[in-house]
Amino acid sequence: MSDIAADQGDAPVEEQPKSAPDDRGTAGPLDESEANAVRPYVDLGGVKILPRPDLHLRLEVEEGSKRVVAVGLDYAGSTLQVQPFAAPRSSGLWHEIRQQIVDQIHKQGGTTNVVDGPFGPEVRAEIPVAADQAGGSRVARFIGVDGPRWFLRGVIAGEGAAGGEGAAQIEDLFRSIVVVRGNTPMPPRDLIPLSMPATGPAAAQA
Repeated sequence: MSDIAADQGDAPVEEQPKSAPDDRGTAGPLDESEANAVRPYVDLGGVKILPRPDLHLRLEVEEGSKRVVAVGLDYAGSTLQVQPFAAPRSSGLWHEIRQQIVDQIHKQGGTTNVVDGPFGPEVRAEIPVAADQAGGSRVARFIGVDGPRWFLRGVIAGEGAAGGEGAAQIEDLFRSIVVVRGNTPMPPRDLIPLSMPATGPAAAQA
């Protein structure tokens, strides 16, 4: 991967600037170093989630390895799936990952539209649903924010994908997430390890 060499000091083939809201460092998503240490976050390893009424949290586990690969959040009629990834210190990943998402959806027969959203460029997609799942299509928004040495990806479905008040509520939830990159060396694009809450499955009900 070209970005791995870049992180080790070699010139990358094509370095992209970081993509993030201008107020990311104060309004989120936050780095652990920017977050209020006394707030009662649910600690999931690579991310911390701020509890709020009617927020339900799910951990998505890879069947073979039993590794936690994503955090699912059900809130205000929407679902938000988040994944934190390691990233280079100076360049961003969202430009490249965004194009990969577009290509993948087109291969599935879906349609995409890249628009300027509250977090910067985002992919709004209509994705075919398998016939055994009632067929038709579903609408989703793919959002991404490049932080210091990390990249946070979100996928919004439900009311938040259609705009309006539902979108504002799920965007506020995404803003409240804290990413814990840690100091362990990791190649860019590697998933930052996620884990069960320290107090066990019960803490997953925010």
